[in-house]
Amino acid sequence: MKIKVKLIRGLAGKKGFQKKAVRSLGLKKVNDERILEDNPMVRGNIEKVKHLIQVEEVE
Repeated sequence: MKIKVKLIRGLAGKKGFQKKAVRSLGLKKVNDERILEDNPMVRGNIEKVKHLIQVEEVE
């Protein structure tokens, strides 16, 4: 299964670990989207920044 993540809030003023989590998901700017494999690493980073991103499941 795959997951589509989209950055919906900016990173200005956010903590370092949140910026690193967003970057590891491959997102750089607001409205960037990526389709990623569903695995524990991706899920952990999503959990850290769930208030900054939008997540959808894709087949």
